[in-house]
Parts: sequence; structure tokens; C-alpha cells
Amino acid sequence: MANTAKKTSKLSTFTSANHPVRRMRRFREMMIELVLFLAAASSVLVTVGIVWILVSESLPFFQTVSLVEFLTETQWTPLFAEPKYGILPLVCGTLLTTFVALLVAIPLGTISATFLSEYTNSTVREIVKPVLELLAAVPTVVYGYFALIFVTPLLQKIIPDLSGFNVLSAGLVIGIMIIPYISSLAEDAMRSVPGYLREGSFAMGASRFQTSFRVVIPAAFSGITSAYILGISRAIGETMVVAIAAGMQPNFTLNPLQPAETITAYIVQVSMGDLPHGSIGYQSIYVAGLTLLVMTLMFNVIGYYLKKKYRESY
Repeated sequence: MANTAKKTSKLSTFTSANHPVRRMRRFREMMIELVLFLAAASSVLVTVGIVWILVSESLPFFQTVSLVEFLTETQWTPLFAEPKYGILPLVCGTLLTTFVALLVAIPLGTISATFLSEYTNSTVREIVKPVLELLAAVPTVVYGYFALIFVTPLLQKIIPDLSGFNVLSAGLVIGIMIIPYISSLAEDAMRSVPGYLREGSFAMGASRFQTSFRVVIPAAFSGITSAYILGISRAIGETMVVAIAAGMQPNFTLNPLQPAETITAYIVQVSMGDLPHGSIGYQSIYVAGLTLLVMTLMFNVIGYYLKKKYRESY
């Protein structure tokens, strides 16, 4: 009985909150929690810092240029002797390039994801998927010269009047570049669909094609939407391809056969100059960056709404 009492006393002492081992364990847990919190908060703090810099540097610009002129003027020539400050040409160039890229990336990315998820075994998938993802590892400047030297001459054989710098070739190459982003995330979303949905579809007599496009893709559409939004954000923010192949001419046009300039290409163009800090041309860089941030935010909000809607539906 005495030994039992001693063991019980030692056990109660060890399990008490004031025991050194328990205090050390609690301290370690608190430190791990603090590190994880700082890691999570760092992304938020970086985002807040970026927004603060863009807004604070853009406010002096709007003290000189009215918001109405900025949003409605169809010419963007802030570095000319008679400057014009209409952001519409850059917005049109950005959206047009992104639209052409998505016409390539969304169908091919979705089909690639469907093939990897529904039509291949694990051995083929482990070979094909890494090879496909290698496209994302190619430097964007290489894609830019690929569009200028290879894709544009190829398109000129089909469209003889095509300019040497044009939105079409840049958009097509950007579409090829973002296929891995869409296919990889979409394939992960499709593979997360429960197997009983496929089995139920097959039991009803559906083919593999019908099961893939009428059961699996609708069930995984919230995840596929996230892949599309990532692709859109990647296409909007692309710099080197459009800077090299699209021409860097701020034209207010919706014709992909003409040269154009995107917001990111303009930032690159001005950043290579010797503009003094505080000048209107220097401030236009931050205004363009703020516009790009707002556009990306809008697409992310739309994607979040669609993702939430389809997740609730299924």
C-alpha cells in the first residue's frame, strides 16, 4: 500500500501544472504557436505594406490628374510633352492579352486535368504531370522571345498583314505558359471528388466521358474555379512576354492583331528610365500598379463568390 501511495504521489506530481516538465512543454507549445502566428501574419503584413505604398504614392498623382480624366481618357502618354493620363489603353491591353491567354489555357488546362485525373493510371500520371509542370519552370523572358521569334512569324504566314508586335502572339504564349497552373490545381480538385460519385455514374450506364464532364467536373468546380482565378491573376501580372512581343504601344483597341501595352509592360518601360522621384511620370508607376491590384482583387472576389456558390450546390 505504501509503494502504491508513493507511485500515486509521484504521478500526481508529474501531471500537475507546476511540474518543470509540464511547464517546459507548455512553453514549447507557446513558442510554436507564436512562430506559426508570425508566419501567418507575415503575408497579411506584406499585403498591407504593398497596399499602403501604392496608395500613398498614388495620392499625389490624383492631386494633379482628376479621377474622371484617369478613368475616361483614351490616351496614355504621361511621358510626352503634352501628357495624357487615361488608363483605358493599358487596361484594354491587359484585358485583351489575358482574354487571348485564357482562350488557350482554360480549355487545354481543363482537358489536361481531366486526362490526368480520369483517364490515366498512377504510373503515367507520375510521368506526364511533372513534364507538364516543367512549362512553369521556363523563364518568362524565354517565352517572350519564343513569341517574338517563332510564334509571330508563324502567325504571319496565316495572317500576312499581322504586325511584328501584336497582342495575339503574346496572348497565345502566355496561355501556354499558364497551362500548368490550371491543370495542376484542377487535377487535384478532380481527384478529391469522392469515388462513389463515379461509381454511381458508371452504375447508371454513363461512359467515362459523361462521368468526367457531367459528374466529376461539376462536383469539383469550386476547386477548378480557384485554378482559373490563379491563371487569370498570372496572366494579368505577366510582364516580360508582353513587354517583348506585344509592342509596348498604349493603343486603345480590342483588336488582338494590333500592338498594345499592358500595365505591367508600362511599369517596366518607365522603371528603366531616369525619372526623378516625385515627378508625375514617376507617380504614374504606382497608379498603374494600384490599378492592377484592383483588377486582380476584383477577379479574386468573383472567383471566391463562384467557389462558394458551387461548393454550397454540391
